[in-house]
Amino acid sequence: MEKTDELSPSTSLKSIMKKKDYGFRAGGNGTKKNLQFVGVNGGYETTSSEETSGEDSSPEDLSESEAEKKCDGPEHGWGKDAHPGCKAGPAISEGTCNTGQGKGPGEEPLLPKAERYKPSEEFLNACQALSQYLPDTGTTTDQLLRQNLNTISQEWFRVSSRKSSSPAVVAAYLQSHSPHFLKLLVNLADGNGNTALHYSVSHSNFSIVKLLLETGVCNVDHQNKAGYTAVMITPLASAETDEDMAVVWKLLREGNVNIQATQGGQTALMLGVSHDREDMVQALLSCQANVNLQDHDGSSALMLACHCGNADMVRLLLAHPACDSSLTDKAGRTALSIALKPPAHVEIAELLQAHAEQGRSLKP
Repeated sequence: MEKTDELSPSTSLKSIMKKKDYGFRAGGNGTKKNLQFVGVNGGYETTSSEETSGEDSSPEDLSESEAEKKCDGPEHGWGKDAHPGCKAGPAISEGTCNTGQGKGPGEEPLLPKAERYKPSEEFLNACQALSQYLPDTGTTTDQLLRQNLNTISQEWFRVSSRKSSSPAVVAAYLQSHSPHFLKLLVNLADGNGNTALHYSVSHSNFSIVKLLLETGVCNVDHQNKAGYTAVMITPLASAETDEDMAVVWKLLREGNVNIQATQGGQTALMLGVSHDREDMVQALLSCQANVNLQDHDGSSALMLACHCGNADMVRLLLAHPACDSSLTDKAGRTALSIALKPPAHVEIAELLQAHAEQGRSLKP
């Protein structure tokens, strides 16, 4: 029997492979942006839940020129203002991918309000058929289970995982389910392992994030196939209001902020640092993020801040009492040696030297 997270509904999200080693600096203009999920084949890929085509094209099938044709905005995912030396992560994109057909990216004709809020009969029938086998889905046949799950998954992702998704519609879909079925629905994953929570965070759609968290059954630590959780990509989202930030805090507190991605070993803190998100870094540190964790190359959050030349971020990290500025990466480099590497960041080097001197003076 296939697992739910291996399903690839017809609304599966297309991908455009992008090169590694080029981060994108998150803008500070408050504009909501979509971020790139990290791919599972050694590269980084953008995914857009706006796409509803059932074509089976893989990330590798799309060339760079084709990627550009499919995007509305400039510098899709990898901005020209990027720090050339920053660690790559799931980057924030100015543009939203679409198929170039129809009214808008993945949009459907407007329906009367009541109809738009109501799950389809097909969805409800599939829910009813599947519910009788929960929690023991092993009593049904693989074919029947897959058929019902595909029906449910397609409609669920269509209503919950787009940039334009409505909280009122999502709330309607979350009503009147058994605890077992609600847990299955909320945590459905597409072919890349991304759930509605991943997509809602990526679109900065925090009203839907809030609804998902309030079900009490949302697996906030679910990792996609590249090992990224919704918590990990939260630092790249745009929390524009106090209400948005309250949801961010709730998500960070409920999840494990120290999970490391299977690709590269990055953490939420590292992603926040390398994308200059001081507000999110502060929140993560307040939620017990480990400031000294190192990725697969041995880089720490402090090293990344030095590599990017962000003195304010270095200051913020050094202010954390547990921050160890003497750590070395696998190449034997320290934060100080990285800061002194041409072009040298003199201000950062001075901050690190002062921090080291202060540490020595405190030793007995």
